[in-house]
Amino acid sequence: MKAKLGIAPIAWTNDDLPELGGDTPLETCLSEARAAGFAGVETGGKFPRDAATLGPVLQTHGLQLCSGWYSGTVLDAPDDLQAEMEKARPQLQLFKALGAPCIVYGETAGTLQNRRTAPLALRRRLWEEEFKAYGRRLTRFAEFCAGQGVPLAFHHHMATAVESERDIDLLMANTGPAVGLLYDTGHLRFAGADLFRVLENHGKRINHVHTKDVRAAVLAGLDRERQSFLDAVLAGAFTVPGDGDIAFGPVIERLARIGYEGWFVVEAEQDPAKAPPGEFARIGHRALTRALADAGYQIEGDAS
Repeated sequence: MKAKLGIAPIAWTNDDLPELGGDTPLETCLSEARAAGFAGVETGGKFPRDAATLGPVLQTHGLQLCSGWYSGTVLDAPDDLQAEMEKARPQLQLFKALGAPCIVYGETAGTLQNRRTAPLALRRRLWEEEFKAYGRRLTRFAEFCAGQGVPLAFHHHMATAVESERDIDLLMANTGPAVGLLYDTGHLRFAGADLFRVLENHGKRINHVHTKDVRAAVLAGLDRERQSFLDAVLAGAFTVPGDGDIAFGPVIERLARIGYEGWFVVEAEQDPAKAPPGEFARIGHRALTRALADAGYQIEGDAS
């Protein structure tokens, strides 16, 4: 079993909360990510968007491109999806050129994830029938992505229309195999999902993994009728593996058992003034390295 360790830049610079690391240079993120031992990095707002520029930057730091977020609106798009496809094409071309394994699709039609004043309880919810039409469109969009050489990994996410375990079940039931599933431990736990049941039900669809940890006490203290997703971030809901309350050993062991191979990406948005990103990157890397080794994974490209 082979694994690669990557990290997302959101610990250094949060694009939805510019006050969190907005003045941190990309150079700092990349150098500290590599120094912590990571082989890859996902994209963020400060990353160049053309392969001729980004490729050499990553190469200088010994890093691979291990995916990145795409804000999709297939949920509300016309059935022909032409506008959505054209919007995605430049990012797909960039990812293909730099060998990214997938594009992280987040459904942002009606999202509240970036609205500080919008309580978690008001997030958009879909009826079961709505998932049928959405699933057909999303499958076509995912087939388009695959045709461009970059598979789609769907990111269930707090404060969006696909947040809960029920939402994931309905999405998977109404989409074809081109729609891969990004398995995010932190968002699953935040949403009250069963980490192992999701693996049991949808393990074969998982094509990317985000190893986000949570602070259970912070989640328990949230007032979801009044507080937003960004309020939760600022309160410290998320952290890296090894610093929170999720036991990653059993999760990674189960991923190994279902045959998942690929990237394990640390993604933990925090206040960099309270959680220095370089230090927390090392904590996450150490925790994942131990858990992966215990599960029988061989880690490729490790720089620790």
